[in-house]
Amino acid sequence: MISFSFQRFFAYLKKETKQIIRDPSTMLIAFVLPLLMIFIFGYGVSLDANKIRIGLVMEEMDEEARSLASAFLSTSYFDVQTGNNTHLFEKEMTRGRLRAFITIPQNFSSLLIEGTPSPIQILLDGSEPNTAKFTLNYATGVVNTWMAQRAIEKKSSSPLLINPEPRVWFNSALKSRDVLLPGSIATIMSLIGTLLTALVVAREWERGTMETIMATPLRIREMLLAKLVPYFCLGLGSMTLCVTISILLFDVPFRGSFFVLFLATSIFLLASLGQGLLISSTTRNQFVSSQIAIMLGFLPAFVLSGFIYEITSMPWPIRALTYLFPPRYFVPILQSTFLSGTLWELILPNLFAMFLIALFFFLVTTYKTSKRLDS
Repeated sequence: MISFSFQRFFAYLKKETKQIIRDPSTMLIAFVLPLLMIFIFGYGVSLDANKIRIGLVMEEMDEEARSLASAFLSTSYFDVQTGNNTHLFEKEMTRGRLRAFITIPQNFSSLLIEGTPSPIQILLDGSEPNTAKFTLNYATGVVNTWMAQRAIEKKSSSPLLINPEPRVWFNSALKSRDVLLPGSIATIMSLIGTLLTALVVAREWERGTMETIMATPLRIREMLLAKLVPYFCLGLGSMTLCVTISILLFDVPFRGSFFVLFLATSIFLLASLGQGLLISSTTRNQFVSSQIAIMLGFLPAFVLSGFIYEITSMPWPIRALTYLFPPRYFVPILQSTFLSGTLWELILPNLFAMFLIALFFFLVTTYKTSKRLDS
């Protein structure tokens, strides 16, 4: 078995770097792109916020509290999980499993009987601003409807006095920018990774230079690695620029670790670059490669990653499809790192999933790319 040669690797790496500087690739937009977008927006995306997962903390179990809890349980807008442990619900919302939780306090019923406004706390997850706004409006509507109904049942001339007191975690001002800018990094990394590398091997076949490369002692692993490194560095540089602009110019908060951010970006880039190289090695045609890369790289990062649209609101076949694409794991890491900090319970599973996808792409690419004209 011929060992890996760093001399051959660096020589080819120098050639690839000069080629990128001299002849930057231009992505072609295929005719199938509008059709694919119509399909995804028509069948894969739903902006209806229904069955939002929330928690309901019952600090007392009197009649009025149970009646209000029943109102939340019976609405079609919420998927309600009840309990009496506030800390447990805080952990669930931090992990992204709940979008809000509502606390009915211990003195809820007694304050109502006395005619004193009874506060209930609505704690919202601001990492999804639109969902948080929907949740707040729906929860307030449930409370108002319940107050009016109880006033009718008790034959009172005025509704019961309850003051909802909402608080928002992670994104207190509910600024979409604070969520969109971190999420857009996944789209940019997909553009740099998948779309650019989708052309590198196909270009060699179209220009006839692949035959020359086959006549050299250069090995497949050396060639693929040399093609990967320049785009990997380009992707990290693009990520650094995006993060710097987001923090300094747009005042997006950064509460996590830069090390975690660079680690997650590196693994995601490996997955995207591997996907692009596999597309390029398989098709051997730049036009076809660019179209497949748009379908499998850019569009999933934009639509099927949770970047803009809530994954839980999609039909279950589309939700299952999102697990096949690296951006689905990268976007939660970005949003967590920027808005809520370093949450290893969220980060580690997503890192592992991206690593497995990257490993799969590189193993298949190495197998499919061979120094044979008939392969």
